[in-house]
Amino acid sequence: QLQASGGGLVQAGGSLRLSCAASGRTFSRHYMGWFRQAPGKEREFVAAISWSGAGTYYAESVEGRFTISRDNAKNTVYLQMNSLKPEDTAVYYCAADSQGPFRTFHTRVDGMDYWGKGTLVTVSS
Repeated sequence: QLQASGGGLVQAGGSLRLSCAASGRTFSRHYMGWFRQAPGKEREFVAAISWSGAGTYYAESVEGRFTISRDNAKNTVYLQMNSLKPEDTAVYYCAADSQGPFRTFHTRVDGMDYWGKGTLVTVSS
């Protein structure tokens, strides 16, 4: 029900825009966000956005470089990634959860309502 796309190979300093399209139901009452998992590492939080899109927060490692947004009319969440670094290389997953509070979204890796299939982002040096 969540399908991520937009990954690919990019040089360091470049940009990519990921999309996560939801289908089968509306997610306008779900907090949504992105996580990533690099080879040999655990899945980690990247960014989250509130129902309306007015609230966002980010992992410290991407703050100022990544921007999360959503279009509830299109049932889609986006992740604009700028100034990419080799350490951003990972499989990126979108997730949706109805449980609050919003600022605990990053803690619920094991309890998300929905996960999308990942999209691979590779940043070359």
